[in-house]
Amino acid sequence: MNKTVAAAAVAGMMAGGGAQAAGPEDTLLMELRTGTVTIEMRPDLAPNHVARIKELTRQGFYDGLKFHRVIEGFMAQTGDPRGDGTGGSGQNIDAEFSSAPFNRGTVGMARSQNPNSGDSQFYIMFDRSPHLDNQYTVWGQVTEGMEHVDRIKMGISAMNGVVQDPDTIISMKVKADVK
Repeated sequence: MNKTVAAAAVAGMMAGGGAQAAGPEDTLLMELRTGTVTIEMRPDLAPNHVARIKELTRQGFYDGLKFHRVIEGFMAQTGDPRGDGTGGSGQNIDAEFSSAPFNRGTVGMARSQNPNSGDSQFYIMFDRSPHLDNQYTVWGQVTEGMEHVDRIKMGISAMNGVVQDPDTIISMKVKADVK
């Protein structure tokens, strides 16, 4: 292998955590008030989570949902139809922990103390958070539009990130379904 090919291979592994770029079937387009966020889903890490997120997305489940918990320097959480962090779709997903780290732009599944309690709520990381590694399921990575995630209205730190008058997901689509 020549040096150029080797360097490109290493760069690709570092950028994508060793995974190949997601195709349209494993890419989400999340429309926020400031623009579009592209999320590459990781069925190689969490096949059951990715399948469920795609199913809910195709049902329009996430359209209009609030970013109910947003903590500066940590994460923005959404996916609760009640908008207060207590709701879900009604179908839990068993944990799919991996060695993938929780870096800026990582998309992980929210859960209660029970590792197998993930449902529909997820969060997008603002910064690296190693305390989540191997404790929560990584199912995606923001590849474009992180500047829009950065503009999501922040919550009140004294209230564990609860947001008053929160931003919402305008729409979320699987890229393969967008014509």
